[in-house]
Amino acid sequence: MNEYELLERLGQVEIGEAGNTFRAFLRGAARDLILRVMSAEVEQLCGPAYRPDENSAHFRAGSAKGSVLHEGRSEPVKRPRVRKRTSDVESEEVALSSYAAGREPGELHAMLLRALVGGVSTRDQQEVHPESPKASRSSVSRLFAQEGARIFEEFRERDIARDDWLALMLDGVRLADELWAVVALSVAEDGSKMMLDFEVGSSESAEVATTLVSRLVERGFAPKAGCRLLCVFDGSKALRKATKTHWENAVFQRCLVHKERNLRKYLSKRDWGELARFMARIRKVQGARAGREALADLRRFVAKRNAEALASLEEAGEDLIALHLLEAPNTLHVSLLSTNLIENSIRNIRGKIGRVKRWRPETDQPRRWLAMALSEIEKGFRKLAGYRNLPALAAALVPDDKKEGASDAA
Repeated sequence: MNEYELLERLGQVEIGEAGNTFRAFLRGAARDLILRVMSAEVEQLCGPAYRPDENSAHFRAGSAKGSVLHEGRSEPVKRPRVRKRTSDVESEEVALSSYAAGREPGELHAMLLRALVGGVSTRDQQEVHPESPKASRSSVSRLFAQEGARIFEEFRERDIARDDWLALMLDGVRLADELWAVVALSVAEDGSKMMLDFEVGSSESAEVATTLVSRLVERGFAPKAGCRLLCVFDGSKALRKATKTHWENAVFQRCLVHKERNLRKYLSKRDWGELARFMARIRKVQGARAGREALADLRRFVAKRNAEALASLEEAGEDLIALHLLEAPNTLHVSLLSTNLIENSIRNIRGKIGRVKRWRPETDQPRRWLAMALSEIEKGFRKLAGYRNLPALAAALVPDDKKEGASDAA
């Protein structure tokens, strides 16, 4: 295997890329790998050692003493030298980007940290980077603890105050037995989404949820001035109670996905298809009248089949069509009639933290993992589907008494 094949196997570079790309895939390389990469860069500039490229302006010029940073220490190396012809008789030395990258402190640490965030456990670091003696379980764990604490601090202290927040989603993540985290996500009027914060506790309790919501308020989170807050939740009484503590006039939209799952528990499988059609109708119709009609049809369907299912449906009531009652555009239904926004994020969180074998709630370990996972997941957020209709939702969230007052003033 030559140097290019080695680097390609590591997933860092494709054959034929320009020499300056070596900087990107050098991160995390140990001393021996840096030597190989420098050799590969020389080969790309000058051609193979015994078959130099006659059309290239570059040529090998021996070697010289040098040093690279490995495990925070300066390690002596014999660096290859390359010169470039500037005229028929003159040439100048070319600085190898691989050698420059090998002298930068922190490159190895940064690479290992990115691997951890991507879901690689400390035990698997040696398999991912077999050439790197730095990738021991203990050293990676220490690095992760330090960097995780820093990222958690940045995550918890960043500014979340905006003047156009419209919707808040709260949901729980089960990390282990008797270890939960309640996560908060919000949507602004321009369609942007943000992971606001989280709180770790032994259950998805009112105390945990209240602590989280209270901290959101302390950090400056509030709905758009003059608007009620739209809260999309899975039906948890603890989450509802915590939210109403600070926003008494909030509008609560129950997650249709959670309710459909709940109804399936009581209905025969042969009825699931018909249930799905009723739920799909609720998602498609627009406005209060159509929403109430669709909900009434669903109630009649469920009432003929199972009393427990009917009780579950009536417990949710018109919270299932809160968005319809606001007369909000149905283009927003796909995003705001369920907690899928935060559910999908939590699913991604599980992908990031699923390799944790042992949670230690007596330490800051759960907070570090969650902060890093949420920070990474947020980078992939896009604007809310149908975001151009969010101003209409904002107008609908203005209480009726304020609308009338504005009309009288006019």
